[in-house]
Amino acid sequence: MATPEKLSTESYKGVRDFYPEDQALLSYLTATMRDTVKRFGYAEYHASVLEPAELYRGKTSDEIVNEQTYTFTDRGGREVTLRPEMTPTVARMVAAKKRELAFPLRWYSIPNVFRYERPQRGRLREHWQLNVDLFGVKEVHAEVEMMTVASELMRAFGARENDFVIRINNRRALNRLFGEYNLSPEDEKKLRRLIDQKDKIKDFDDKARELLGRPLVFSDEEDPEVSQIRQELSALGIDNTVFDPTLVRGFDYYTGIVFEVFDTDPQNNRSLFGGGRYDNLLELFGHDSVPAVGFGMGDVTIRDFLEVRGLLPAYTPPARVAIVTAADSTIPYALTLAKDLRSQGVACTVNLSDKKLADQLKNAGKQNIPYALFVGDKEIASGSFVVRDLASGSEKELSREQLHSFFLNLG
Repeated sequence: MATPEKLSTESYKGVRDFYPEDQALLSYLTATMRDTVKRFGYAEYHASVLEPAELYRGKTSDEIVNEQTYTFTDRGGREVTLRPEMTPTVARMVAAKKRELAFPLRWYSIPNVFRYERPQRGRLREHWQLNVDLFGVKEVHAEVEMMTVASELMRAFGARENDFVIRINNRRALNRLFGEYNLSPEDEKKLRRLIDQKDKIKDFDDKARELLGRPLVFSDEEDPEVSQIRQELSALGIDNTVFDPTLVRGFDYYTGIVFEVFDTDPQNNRSLFGGGRYDNLLELFGHDSVPAVGFGMGDVTIRDFLEVRGLLPAYTPPARVAIVTAADSTIPYALTLAKDLRSQGVACTVNLSDKKLADQLKNAGKQNIPYALFVGDKEIASGSFVVRDLASGSEKELSREQLHSFFLNLG
């Protein structure tokens, strides 16, 4: 009989396995995101990772739809896409219940999204992304709120004002510029995409000149809406903003203000996340336009930001104490002790194996559990237990009644 070929333990290229320490970091990131946006009154929603492929055609960007989506035909002959972003989905959901919803509408989600692209620093084929959207406000106060949320998120992760800058532009100003060149809609798309990728293109000026027939000249005059937004943000104590006439954002659905949060550290000098206004997206579902502003923040780029600045939190194991047992006969007592501790808020594990004490302690250390509590016949008879600090080796003898307050007071 032929030996079956061994399966690889490698994950699919460009995606991640989340071992406990990795998952703890992701949980910290998403919890910080969730806590911050909820303080602004945003309600959480969610949706399936599967969407009809037509939702993205002509609405997101040709590059993403044609080159970066995971699209397949299901058994019913329907073309299905793993969502590459969340904005078309939330627009679909709002359109479906528009008459029942109360506007202004503040929603957020933290979904998994997928794009088929070359994995590199800051970009993978899947990531988790906070999406924050405000529907029903046509005034630039909506953009001010979005950028305030973005700034508060950065501060919640420990960033200082000089650690990042918010770059702002107006798509309407860009459209006026494009109008000066008498471009066709298709050439406008090409130029917008070219500008969006300008930092990655060595011969950008030559490519722009080839498309336009003359040099591309951006105006240094600040757009009035951008000026108002920056003034309102400054009044809120947010002064790390700049007008960037070359900022485009890659999605085709943006209709007005766009913005990006940039890392100022030379080791990670790149866009972290961004968003903008998309007033016309609901029209695709047969509704009148609804003013909308939103942004998306990915877990990969914010993790890189925190790593560069030494802001990644240390891993904290779920258990505070490992109850080690001297013999199999002491396990039932250890389980009742654990039940009492857990009922009083102390997370603990109980040895359920026949391992020796030394191996139990070694295993607890490998799992980064800070304390060990010894349970043997002597401890059961006396009602007095030894607690060892596994980092320092120091020990303390406590009664059963004292155990829970000891662990809780440790924080």
